[in-house]
Amino acid sequence: MGDSSAMDKAKGKAKEVTGKVTGNDRMEAEGKADQAKGKAKEGMERLRDKAKGVGDSLRDENK
Repeated sequence: MGDSSAMDKAKGKAKEVTGKVTGNDRMEAEGKADQAKGKAKEGMERLRDKAKGVGDSLRDENK
């Protein structure tokens, strides 16, 4: 998966843990949101890769 999604998930986890340890509910929520953003990006990357694979398959069949 892309570096961007992995970075969002790692950054989010760090924020979430820091928020929990310090009792900062806002930071904890931001961390969870960052993780969700990373997972969404990862899903979009997978979908894009599958679509590319289908497109490649269709082009190969038409030759």
